[in-house]
Amino acid sequence: MKQKTLTTDLLIIGGGTAGCYAAITAARQAPDLRILVVEKANIKRSGCLAAGVNAINAYITQGQTTQDYLEFVRWDAEGIIRDDLVLSMAEEFNEATADLETMGLVIQKDAQGNYVSRGKQNIKINGENIKPILARQVRKFENVTVLNHVNITDYLTQDGRVCGAVGFSVNTETAYVIAARGVLCATGGAAGLYRPNNPGFSRHKMWYPPFNTGAGYAMGIRAGAEMTSFEMRFVAQRCKDTIAPTGTIALGVGAKEINGLGEVYEKKYGLSTSGRAYGTTNEAHEGRGPCYLRTKGCTPEQDQDLLRAYLNMAPSQTLKWLESGKLPSQQNVEVEGTEPYIVGGHTGSGYWVDSQRRTTLRGLYAAGDVAGGAPKKFVTGALAEGKLAALAFLEDQETLPPLSDQALSQAAQPVVETYEAHLSQKENTGYDVFQLEEAMQKVMDEYAGGIRTAYRYNARQLALAGERIGLLTDLAGQLRAEDMDDLVHIFELWERLVVCQSLIAHLLDRKETRWPGFGVNTDYPEKDEACEYYVNSKLVDGKIQVFHRPLVKGEVSYEHSH
Repeated sequence: MKQKTLTTDLLIIGGGTAGCYAAITAARQAPDLRILVVEKANIKRSGCLAAGVNAINAYITQGQTTQDYLEFVRWDAEGIIRDDLVLSMAEEFNEATADLETMGLVIQKDAQGNYVSRGKQNIKINGENIKPILARQVRKFENVTVLNHVNITDYLTQDGRVCGAVGFSVNTETAYVIAARGVLCATGGAAGLYRPNNPGFSRHKMWYPPFNTGAGYAMGIRAGAEMTSFEMRFVAQRCKDTIAPTGTIALGVGAKEINGLGEVYEKKYGLSTSGRAYGTTNEAHEGRGPCYLRTKGCTPEQDQDLLRAYLNMAPSQTLKWLESGKLPSQQNVEVEGTEPYIVGGHTGSGYWVDSQRRTTLRGLYAAGDVAGGAPKKFVTGALAEGKLAALAFLEDQETLPPLSDQALSQAAQPVVETYEAHLSQKENTGYDVFQLEEAMQKVMDEYAGGIRTAYRYNARQLALAGERIGLLTDLAGQLRAEDMDDLVHIFELWERLVVCQSLIAHLLDRKETRWPGFGVNTDYPEKDEACEYYVNSKLVDGKIQVFHRPLVKGEVSYEHSH
């Protein structure tokens, strides 16, 4: 492979919401700072906002406070959150929203010029172009360089400090070795670990971006970073087949959840995110499905509002209504649960960070879905964490000297040799990356609480899942890459397998069922107040070690002591 060596001050891995705003923040604060944003796709349409969004789901509306938001998140997550992280991002919500509006985001307003709210924490936007707006702003800064279509796979470390990263072009046989004073990870969460709702050709029609493979998690795990709360998986309740969001219907027209018998069941299970998901799953599991959001009888104006709203983020749902010849007011919308995801923007999974989003590895920062401890980030939470992480690096940069050329080369060489080994593999193994991916998803679905088991699992199943994921990991190391596209898919599989191993360890450790909509531990089917702690983990000598940390509550702010 050809090899290119780059040097920068701040390396941002991932050009989604958090990554773009981190670059904007750092560039505004330090015009002479060299900032490099590396993105596997193209920052114009990448990450969770690639297709747009129709609401700012985390906003301090009139009459609400940041403390109210903290209480809401704590209730929804059954207490397993970092108060300091949630509060610090909530304090940034409204300023970040105002900043987006100055960049060109259209926020809906009433006749008095006030933002139109959608519930206590939401405001409506016209957000189809929200990602191009952010990308355009990034490119305005002369000290920011964007490197699109480069897949970062590994951190470069020295003496426990992250000093850069290594990756490869998705188009040409070129390896990139990047030295940096600091690295900010904003790669998003992990999709595709479990068998999805839709098979075959439509397997990537899922709730979370299918190209978010847990890369940032995997790099951190392999480098020895501390991770948290992987067992707090996320199962989204979505419109059947299209996997479009249901909140637009539930909040937009006040639609109730009903089972196949026409019974309203939502209050029976609670109105938390997990409770809603569990209600739909359990009603179907006990034979009272299918389940719906009751839209029959809504007004013609509400019909048009729903058709327009979904065009901003999930046009397939609008097309489904139009193709059926029936508007929402003429038919209820069937709902279902998705496969589980690991995502720190909706639940608490991700890097264990301090209050400024420093990870446990010196020189490494995390923001957005990849950072743990602060559920319900949504768009503004990702922006807030990108800003906070960038500011933390600016505070630290003088204590982070650049890596020497010799040390850089030595650290990168084993990774580059792995790329070349896959590309130069002569013998065909008899299986390809997609077959191994399907095998992984089947294992996780059947033994680690996927759709097939109604998100239920036990210790015996998890042990079997761990054993089989280990075997698949060995097989993945033998895959041959015909071209760079194959190499991308091989590393995406590697990343998912690493995340699966950590997830299984976390699920085994939490001996209770705290979020039944996200998973039921049939060995321990009830919530246990003795389990009010964070389940954290680190890779030590090739094995995942799991341990507990006490909850960070109230005005206490957690800071690393290493």
